Amino acid sequence: MPRTPTPLPAVAEHTLDEAKLAELQAARTAMAVVDFEGQENLIALAQQFGYKDALSVGALEDGIRFYQQRTAEACMELGKRLVLLKEATQHGEFKSRLDLLGIEDRMARRFMAAAVKFSKRATLPVLNAANSQSKLLELLVLDDSELAELSDGGTVRGLTVDDVDRMGVRELRANLREARADKVADDKLLAKKSAEIDKLSRRIAKAAPDEVLLELQKEATTLMNDALGCIRGQLRQAFIALTNHEGGSADHSSFMAGLLGQVQADVTALRTEFDLADVSNARDQELLAEQAQWAKD
Repeated sequence: MPRTPTPLPAVAEHTLDEAKLAELQAARTAMAVVDFEGQENLIALAQQFGYKDALSVGALEDGIRFYQQRTAEACMELGKRLVLLKEATQHGEFKSRLDLLGIEDRMARRFMAAAVKFSKRATLPVLNAANSQSKLLELLVLDDSELAELSDGGTVRGLTVDDVDRMGVRELRANLREARADKVADDKLLAKKSAEIDKLSRRIAKAAPDEVLLELQKEATTLMNDALGCIRGQLRQAFIALTNHEGGSADHSSFMAGLLGQVQADVTALRTEFDLADVSNARDQELLAEQAQWAKD
């Protein structure tokens, strides 16, 4: 007996949703525009860094793994690739990429900051002097003008490029922190003095002419005595401590001479600005006597 054939299933008819299709097409177009703009930004950033390798996420991650070592140059290259990787990934994805690479977010941002700050050719002397990742990251506390001054052979926060090259990481960190603390203290002192001078100025506006001159002379003398007290007291004690330091055989004379040179340079600049005679060798005894009298009054 012949078997009854199984009927074929009915084919469901689907109506094409043209509105939905247009919506999907518009979304794809928008994503393509975003991807294109992101790629343009990525290429521009790579050109800014002088980066010529592949820009795919995989290639950037491979480069990051390669440069995860302990040299200043590697720190720079690692930082460049992290900046580029952040630009190449979607919003919110960068953190997960860092987790896969085993890089802490805070450290990654320090690498990125180093790449941006030290990528300028003018900072090359400082970069060469740092010669280690740790020292390079310590130098991030310097602003751009300080880095430029240091690169040009100047002294910044009591340090030269040679000092950066010679010092270990701990010594460099200690010097930078001490210099920062001194700067904060100086800023507070200057703010206090400025407030006192403003207060004095308001009093002077109400005083008679002769009283105005007297108050100005007394205030100038007070400021001069403060400066002398710092030099004769605190600075001298610091020099004594450096001279008596037994932690190494380094000659501190160049460092101390640099500090005094800055003081002398500021004094010379004031003398030039106001066209003043040099009475440091007591050639003008009369002026010195008047100055001493003001100090007593």
